[in-house]
Amino acid sequence: MTRHIGLLLFPRVQQLDMTGPYDAFAHMADTRVHLVAKTLDPVKSSAGMILTPDATFADCPALDVICVPGGAGVGDLMEDEETLAFVRKQAAGARYVTSVCTGSLVLGAAGLLRGKRATTHWAFHSLLAELGAIPVRERVVRDGNLFTGGGITAGIDFALTLAAELVGQHEAQAIQLEMEYAPAPPFDAGDPARAPAAVVSDVRQRSTGALAARSAITARVAERLKLNA
Repeated sequence: MTRHIGLLLFPRVQQLDMTGPYDAFAHMADTRVHLVAKTLDPVKSSAGMILTPDATFADCPALDVICVPGGAGVGDLMEDEETLAFVRKQAAGARYVTSVCTGSLVLGAAGLLRGKRATTHWAFHSLLAELGAIPVRERVVRDGNLFTGGGITAGIDFALTLAAELVGQHEAQAIQLEMEYAPAPPFDAGDPARAPAAVVSDVRQRSTGALAARSAITARVAERLKLNA
């Protein structure tokens, strides 16, 4: 039986949030990976890459795994009822409900993080609690059938973790080897706990506007979730 995995595609998606997991999932036998969007129109990522959906909300099959990546366009999704309704509908029947990076904020806006352990990109971690989640600072966090990955490159770690659940550890390790996923970064600056203080300060400053905008959106969403509880 074919396994169906759907990755949400939307304007200003963070391309690597999506394509990292896509590549890992596509290595699995008897698996079809869908790029799902409102329409089949091409979508531009946050960095300008053009991506083409192959399924719409209307014709997407029932998914075994639904995955919401993050990106600059996440704020719009958090208040887009059509998208949130699609996510809730698919999550209700999915074996696994998942996200990468700030995609977890969309799951939260859909009411799917209440009382659940979850993670997101470090710069936006403070927003999780407002959406009812229990924030955890880890690369990949599992709570029941909910899997959330940290920022961007953590999507590959997340995908391999989930692959072990779906096809077993041996096959997940084979996928990792085929991808030659053996990180050896030139700098130990990928986490604010280890990066030089001046670098952390600089990146936090760059994120100030995005954090303020998403904080305002999160406050509105949290109020709505409270009203709908």
